[in-house]
Amino acid sequence: MKVTLPDGTPLELADGATGADAARAIGEGLARAALGVRQNGHLRDLDAPLEEGPLEIVTARDGDGLWLLRHDAAHVLATAVMELYPGVKISIGPPIEDGFYYDFEFPDGVKVSDEDFARIEAKMREHIKADESFEREELGVAEAIERFRAEGQDYKVELIEDLVRDQGVETVSLYRNGPFTDLCRGPHGPGTKRIRAFKLTSVAGAYWRGDAERQMLTRIYGTAFARKEDLDEHVRRLEEARARDHRKLGRELSLFMLSDLAPGMPFWLPNGTHIWNELTWLWRTANVEHGYTEVRTPILYDVELWKQSGHWHVYREHMYFTDVEDRPMGLKPMNCPAHCQIYKRDLRSYRDLPIRLCEQGLVHRHEPSGTLHGLLRVRHITQDDAHVFCTEEQIEEEVKRCLDFGFFMYSQFGLRPRLELSTRPEKRVGAEEMWDKAEAVLQRTLEQNELEYELNPGDGAFYGPKIDAHITDAIGRSWQLGTVQLDLYMPERFELAYTGADNHEHRPVMIHRATMGSFERFIGILIEHYGGEFPLWLAPVQAAVLPISDRHLGYAREVAEELRGRAMRVEVDERSESIGKKIREAELTKVPYMLVVGDQEQVAGEVAVRRHREGDIGSMATAEFAERARHEIADRR
Repeated sequence: MKVTLPDGTPLELADGATGADAARAIGEGLARAALGVRQNGHLRDLDAPLEEGPLEIVTARDGDGLWLLRHDAAHVLATAVMELYPGVKISIGPPIEDGFYYDFEFPDGVKVSDEDFARIEAKMREHIKADESFEREELGVAEAIERFRAEGQDYKVELIEDLVRDQGVETVSLYRNGPFTDLCRGPHGPGTKRIRAFKLTSVAGAYWRGDAERQMLTRIYGTAFARKEDLDEHVRRLEEARARDHRKLGRELSLFMLSDLAPGMPFWLPNGTHIWNELTWLWRTANVEHGYTEVRTPILYDVELWKQSGHWHVYREHMYFTDVEDRPMGLKPMNCPAHCQIYKRDLRSYRDLPIRLCEQGLVHRHEPSGTLHGLLRVRHITQDDAHVFCTEEQIEEEVKRCLDFGFFMYSQFGLRPRLELSTRPEKRVGAEEMWDKAEAVLQRTLEQNELEYELNPGDGAFYGPKIDAHITDAIGRSWQLGTVQLDLYMPERFELAYTGADNHEHRPVMIHRATMGSFERFIGILIEHYGGEFPLWLAPVQAAVLPISDRHLGYAREVAEELRGRAMRVEVDERSESIGKKIREAELTKVPYMLVVGDQEQVAGEVAVRRHREGDIGSMATAEFAERARHEIADRR
């Protein structure tokens, strides 16, 4: 048989040759490094028989090789846990973007925390050192079910039964490494010894299959790399991420609080409310400058609205409902149907279009309790929402304006977006011709404006394709923020119309636009991006006046009042503590400016200015400092 290597070189092998044979034929070094092969777009085991055609040997230096190492490590984790905790039930253990996890149901009374990681890791090292090979076998479903049922592995039985029901499979694949056998479609590396650097990182709860009505499992996360240096760098980044965790900083800086009385619905404290208000001011003024009109709409509607919009059929499991005087009502999960009602209020002409409506819109979505995460995953969501109603001829111009709006907003935070075109999802509404048309116009807009983008097939909204904006934060993490969604469906559902130049009725196009996504999530991202060290314009407290002793309190208050009169957020530290302690604590609370006042400053009518992390930058008149701060705030540096 013949295969072709990536550089075009043909390689002749014996019939039935495997990837391992191919790697060995190329060189012993490659044979030692090989983890798997890639053929016809599929990643396969190294010992699987090859097909004729293109062949790529996968090593730990590429993404697929890292995926294999992490898949292997997940199985080794399950091996160790089953040996250490007899009676444990296993569910699934996939590789993920930054590592792997495995979900377990531990016996009653057994709780596993990160304090147990050293013991589990030690057992994992035993199996890695033993270089246990990953061996695949095919088993009939009846025999596989009987086997796992006899072992008390109920989750594996359920998975196989679902495969039979949903896909009609007759056989399943199992992988064995040492004493552990798992239901798994593969592939895997050749043996456990290839896992050279790994670490367990965290433990969390996870509902079986993400269903809050099902069993809560214990999820153990870990990561694995080909080199210890890569693992060390990853661990450093994890530690940095923990230090920047918005939930931790939210408590330390008194920004927001969470309560079991309102799960998934943050309480904004005064400091956090200052940030919220600054973002609102930026959002509001930017919308006015870009031609939008602000509106406000209710949060509770008759369910007939949601049936008409399509949310009832596609989204109702994520909605909240109640009865008002025996009338079924639903809290809105999105603002778009409400904006359609505003559009329908008046007869519209082509001369009126485009109509651009924006709203700081409060919506509610039911997120399972196990998925709630600080400000990043909430149930009470305030969207920076906007909808554009326009003619088909105006689509490209309006989509470009929406993207320009996003570029402007992100630039205020020093963020550069990466664009992604998301196409029709599996669960969608509308005709295929509608989707063809909508996807084509978004793609054309991006390409004609020479905007780089990546294609993300199948991730569009249920009513239309979209362009998503992703940003990278200060420690290299990617976040999806804004979106521009083209909707040819909802105007049809709500029978929206305008009178064209031909005096005939036409259907407008609807564009959904959000830049921050939601205020809650965006603030959570900003907290982590800045590590709590906000730029002056966003900082909850912009300056702290620090009197050296009690006799300087009067002057300190005068300085604060003068700065407040110039619209600065200022606090006076009136405690009878040493000036050194006051400075240290102002540094810990990340106040941008500290203004020290003592005898010399009081006589001269000045303040001694210190900048967070920079230290002393000199004395100056209060008015001079205020002017300096005013420029820094106005420029949003």
